[in-house]
Amino acid sequence: MPVSGAVRARCRALLPPGEDIRYVLPALSADSPGTAIFLIVITDRSIFVLSTRFFDRDMPTSVHATHARRTRLGPVEFAAGSAIELGGMVFEIDEEYAAVVRAADAEVFAPETLPPDPLPDL
Repeated sequence: MPVSGAVRARCRALLPPGEDIRYVLPALSADSPGTAIFLIVITDRSIFVLSTRFFDRDMPTSVHATHARRTRLGPVEFAAGSAIELGGMVFEIDEEYAAVVRAADAEVFAPETLPPDPLPDL
């Protein structure tokens, strides 16, 4: 399920001016020292990993990490659930967000495979 407009607005408030949000996906990191919930925000220029409140994954609190937009998110590993690796961290994602990861990677690494925007004026 896509994140709500309210969550996207909270994410936008933590980003540098001029960043255009393309995709947002919730992710769970089970790396040490413990479990943490993040929002991965893909913009036109960067990839941001935003920390969230522990009991409210829809409330980003700070920028945990920033990566260049040319950083590959996939492939999605499906061994024990859906997971991606980003910046040395492994993030578990809901299977429904695998398509988001593939689309974000395709924008940068294979734009010819994307369908045309059906509503380019919006």
